Amino acid sequence: MHRLPTSIKEKLHSGTVIPAHPLALTADRKIDEYRQRLLTQYYLASGAGGLAVGVHTTQFEIRKPEINLFETVLNIASDEIDNQGQKKDCIKIAGICGPLEQAKHEANIAITHGYHLGLLSNGGLHALSEKELIHRSEKIAEIIPVFGFYLQPAVGGRYLSFEFWKDFVSIPNVHAIKIAAFNRYQTLDVVRAVCESDRRDEIAMYTGNDDNIIADLLTSYRFTVNGNQIEKRMVGGLLGHWAVWTNKAVAILSQIKKCISNNDSGGIADLLSKGIAITDMNAALFDVKNNFHGCIAGIHEILRRQKLLDGIWCLNPNESLSSGQLEELDRVCNQYPEFTDDQFVTEYLGRKV
Repeated sequence: MHRLPTSIKEKLHSGTVIPAHPLALTADRKIDEYRQRLLTQYYLASGAGGLAVGVHTTQFEIRKPEINLFETVLNIASDEIDNQGQKKDCIKIAGICGPLEQAKHEANIAITHGYHLGLLSNGGLHALSEKELIHRSEKIAEIIPVFGFYLQPAVGGRYLSFEFWKDFVSIPNVHAIKIAAFNRYQTLDVVRAVCESDRRDEIAMYTGNDDNIIADLLTSYRFTVNGNQIEKRMVGGLLGHWAVWTNKAVAILSQIKKCISNNDSGGIADLLSKGIAITDMNAALFDVKNNFHGCIAGIHEILRRQKLLDGIWCLNPNESLSSGQLEELDRVCNQYPEFTDDQFVTEYLGRKV
């Protein structure tokens, strides 16, 4: 069983920005290694404290035998992190999914390439009972430290009960949970399960609710457990939304931490208003009007405009922008320029020439 290094655990619990890493492709839908590395460099230069690779934003099709890019993208990102001199500082998280044997195989690949944690998805496993999912989680935790993941049903996830999360957080090698239920009730189930666990201080909570980023990060959850008030916060985010405009995301998380530390009610109120703007931006980015059909293509389009990607191609040729999504992206970029990092990217790319 691999253990989480102390320095990585401390960084995880202190809270950081973790983008979900996209996949850079050429026009013929082959991997564009130059731009794949460029994206990793951009995230590190922006101040991200970790990267999640092989996740939904990286496209699940990378696992198809005829495509076979899962290990390739994990290797490229890990190698580039090390090349940038951030081997000891950047939290490396590998997406892990599928039935038990596939998940074990992916966990071992992640360990081989120096990943610290496996983001364990239960997506696509609707035939398994919750007890079977817990057994699967225990077996993966025997291989790699686990980052739990509550994935919303709209993109392949499923409802998971409070009892499931209560059992899940008792697994010794679980160190964090990403809540991406896009649902306040289900978010509450997870946080309450953590607060009621004896392992509550061992588990870092991260928002994956791209529709509620700022409010999640500002909220203090409080529960009475055995007569004592227990408090838990989401300390950072592991987000597809943070795959774009990452430098501004880092600045916003820093502002949130400062407001909480100073108990700045005025600053918190201002951040909540900014959170509404960011949710509006996310609706365009993730193509909420069309049930998230263009969510990956939307991310690609922003990165294309910034010249970090050469195009918006996805491995699935049917996965592209929805009708009207371009106009919505134009609208939010024009309306909320303070939350984009176009100037930072332009200056960053200029320094690389």
